[in-house]
Amino acid sequence: MRPARQCAAVLLGLAVLTHSALARDDGRFANSPLKPWFESLHSEFGQCCSDADGYVIADVDWESDRGRYRVRIDEEWVVVPEGAVITVPNKIGRTMVWKHYVDGHPRVRCFMPGSMT
Repeated sequence: MRPARQCAAVLLGLAVLTHSALARDDGRFANSPLKPWFESLHSEFGQCCSDADGYVIADVDWESDRGRYRVRIDEEWVVVPEGAVITVPNKIGRTMVWKHYVDGHPRVRCFMPGSMT
């Protein structure tokens, strides 16, 4: 299965989970109407699904201050680069982050804020 297709299926699984566990692609979301939307998400760093998996982030693991965001990934607070923020309407309402690592530390490739409710 192509990486973008796998990532979309993973993200669709996350949309229905109530906690931040990573879902595995088992094909059950292949016909979801949200699949094309997830595949279209991108930041200044590229397509969100191309190199990283998305995770739902609990409200206690992210914060906003004057338009800047921080997220807690692997027990480390990470500043979200302005170019990583996804600005399209959030169709699932949950905060999500796509991460990668540099020198063993998490970095944010894409970030989609949720409603903090």
